[in-house]
Amino acid sequence: MTEGTAELRSDRGATELRSTSRLGTGQDAAAMQPETDVDVAAEGAQLAEAIGRVVQGKPDVVRLALVVLLAEGHLLIEDVPGVGKTTLAKALARTIDGTVRRIQFTPDLLPSDVTGVAVYDQESRAFEFKPGAVFANVVVADEINRASPKTQSALLECMEERQVTVDGVTYELARPFMVIATQNPLEMEGTYPLPEAQRDRFTARVSMGYPDRDAELAMLGGRATVDPLTALGPVVDAGHVRTLVAAVGRLHVAEPLRQYVVSLVEATRRSPDLRLGASPRAGLQLLRAARATAALAGRDHVLPDDVQAMAVPVLAHRLLLTPDAALARRDAQRVVTDLLATVPVHGGR
Repeated sequence: MTEGTAELRSDRGATELRSTSRLGTGQDAAAMQPETDVDVAAEGAQLAEAIGRVVQGKPDVVRLALVVLLAEGHLLIEDVPGVGKTTLAKALARTIDGTVRRIQFTPDLLPSDVTGVAVYDQESRAFEFKPGAVFANVVVADEINRASPKTQSALLECMEERQVTVDGVTYELARPFMVIATQNPLEMEGTYPLPEAQRDRFTARVSMGYPDRDAELAMLGGRATVDPLTALGPVVDAGHVRTLVAAVGRLHVAEPLRQYVVSLVEATRRSPDLRLGASPRAGLQLLRAARATAALAGRDHVLPDDVQAMAVPVLAHRLLLTPDAALARRDAQRVVTDLLATVPVHGGR
């Protein structure tokens, strides 16, 4: 592995983990007492400032990436080649002092390359598990839609249950565990669409877009000789990320706001423009993202504005348009925006 190796043994159904370095679970930090006084907004600002030195001119994109991190979710970055998708993924990963693995998805990548494989050891007469690339705190899945659907599906269990099952034996993954995937638009050559179940496991999708003129000039002036990623160091460790996630999870959400989230999700299922609406998982992740948004704003409670700010990035990539809506050049983002304008807000604090 990139930042440490590990060996997991399976013998008669029992599992054993022997770490020769760091596997990335951060379990050594778990024994520490939990921090009770955490300023999520201040620490989020430090993370945003560090990432912003690399990803210039995209504060909203950086903020959304931090929201997904604090919501204990996964991020899908979609855009045309060359706009900084992988750079954003690497920058976010480098700000966390934990194990980081990068997978370059290609058509010949196998599921076992992602999850790991059990190999029979002649000397010990036991199966020895060789961990795959997902055994890390942050997994950068670069150009995920260039791999076959079978290989893409290897991430399903990892992303939802934070575990890997190989030959009937289950291995727990790192906590925190975050997948940051990049993909090119489907009209690009050599791409495979992500299955609906895969898309539903990504908390949010973000598009980078082209940089503004000033950011592009700054990039041409500085990056021509030095890669800013080389100077980017950790801001928080993996154990402290768990503390931040726990603090976000304690934020107050009023019952009317929960009803508002459910109403939005239900509205996607009734929309005449959609043949596939949002799942219950989507509603849960929308609420988590709203909590993280409120925490980054320095509040201890969630507002309707937080839900509305996260609705498009959290919901749109999960929805499928009807053929008529597609012919009318509607898109999922517009459908969600229209629903926000029609679904009444049930309450506030």
